[in-house]
Amino acid sequence: MNNPTHAAAPSVVGLVNAQCPSAHRLLSRPAPRAVDTQAPRIRPRVLCLRIICSCHFSPLDVIYKDLTRSHVRGAALPPSSSNLSSCRLVGPVRRHWRGGAHPPAALLAGGRGPSLPGPALCPIKLSDVTGARVRTAGVGAGRAGAVSGSRAAAVTWPGPSAEGHVARLWRLTMRGGQGAARAPVLQFTNCRILRGGALLREDLWVRGGRILDPEKLFFEERRVADEQRDCGGRILAPGFIDVQINGGFGVDFSQATEDAGAGVALVARRILSHGVTSFCPTLVTSPPEVYHQVLPQIPVKSGGAHGAGVLGVHLEGPFISREKRGAHPEAHLRSFEANAFHDILATYGPLDNVRIVTLAPELGRSHEVIQALTARGICVSLGHSVADLRVAEEAVRNGATFITHLFNAMLPFHHRDPGIVGLLTSDQLPPGRSIFYGMIADGTHTNPAALRMAHRAHPQGLVLVTDAVPALGLGNGRHTLGQQEVEVNGLTAYVAGTKTLSGSIAPMDACVRHFLQATGCSVESALEAASLHPAQLLGLEKSKGSLDFGADAGHLHLW
Repeated sequence: MNNPTHAAAPSVVGLVNAQCPSAHRLLSRPAPRAVDTQAPRIRPRVLCLRIICSCHFSPLDVIYKDLTRSHVRGAALPPSSSNLSSCRLVGPVRRHWRGGAHPPAALLAGGRGPSLPGPALCPIKLSDVTGARVRTAGVGAGRAGAVSGSRAAAVTWPGPSAEGHVARLWRLTMRGGQGAARAPVLQFTNCRILRGGALLREDLWVRGGRILDPEKLFFEERRVADEQRDCGGRILAPGFIDVQINGGFGVDFSQATEDAGAGVALVARRILSHGVTSFCPTLVTSPPEVYHQVLPQIPVKSGGAHGAGVLGVHLEGPFISREKRGAHPEAHLRSFEANAFHDILATYGPLDNVRIVTLAPELGRSHEVIQALTARGICVSLGHSVADLRVAEEAVRNGATFITHLFNAMLPFHHRDPGIVGLLTSDQLPPGRSIFYGMIADGTHTNPAALRMAHRAHPQGLVLVTDAVPALGLGNGRHTLGQQEVEVNGLTAYVAGTKTLSGSIAPMDACVRHFLQATGCSVESALEAASLHPAQLLGLEKSKGSLDFGADAGHLHLW
């Protein structure tokens, strides 16, 4: 596995524990450090500091915003030398008073008052969320205003260079989750999170299945986490999305049964262990009665502890090329007649649960079908086709956005007519339109050189798919795939009695690792090819495929 391409920034949250009779903050001012002002900017760090003081109150939580460190990428110090340089105290504060009705004078403004009691210097230990000790320093007792009704106080103390530093303490209350009439807040610590195409050493905050903005949590709701989970320094990534999976663990989605939903549920449970949290159950070419019986049993369903979510069904066939049918049974292939969309409805039945349809764009009247399907919010994919580049470009102009398992079951690339493959670099697509393409990175379907070519030509459109068959997880032997029998030998599945490949038996996490190794891409790129890109294909990028604030956090996985 390759190392991340971006330097990891220090953790966003730290804790200070000071056993001292006076509660103050350390704001050291090291020598200025040269930074790359042209580097892309990222969000400032936020540090939650906790001081425990034995004289007046315990504990005191204060939020600082780091104005320089992590503000310019590349300027962040490693955790071993982290400090509170150039931090602004912005609140909030949680205080629990002991021994009197009034808070200590140090926390409230007014006229100048006497120095606080206590030794001249008090030890402070600064730790990040890993619990590692990163700095020990001293702060002196400062002077503060007398008690008054003001909301803030200026507290000064001598710094390492004997200069006075000023911090401002805001009289706000940070609420814990206990007793609150809202979902608990979970904080993942000691992790690298995939966000914005980079691996960032930040914490991840989750509540009610959604990712939180910690600054809003701190400053607007004034809350802290109810529970912390240490990720052991590993990568925390969004769940994978598999938009082409024919079954697995003995379940064949293309078999007409009375309990098709139970089979989908079984696969949904089993693929969670491979990082897949959403998927599109895929039906290969079948007779109409199979579609009519199976499709109503596979509704869109949210994921959770019970299994991966169902995003809608992927119908691969029967409107495909006979010449490039692959493992699809020729007897059930169909073409479009005079009323093309009526043929779609007659074959599939109601389309309520359908998310993707793969068809061959060279079939007569296919443009009518593409337009009708996209108007209903169904993604149209080009595959199992002998279309040339011109026909493929016209299909994209009509609304097609996806290519089913690039290089497989289509005309091979030719320098005078690259066919569907040429869509990756075509300059004839509508402005702002991007094409996505599926890749089966199982080590069998696509040569590593072909994987590298596709990825380098159009990395933003690459979507990893498994194209897994019911034999996934079962080993060698004979199994079914719709109306055909499949024979598995080692890592390869063939239509029984032939040398025609019939799907894959590799799970998604194995495909991601093989893709990473074969292409030499970054870890970020490999993970996004199985999460963000399929989410973008389906128009779900605001809720799935990323760890952005507000995104779905129902399932995350460590890498």
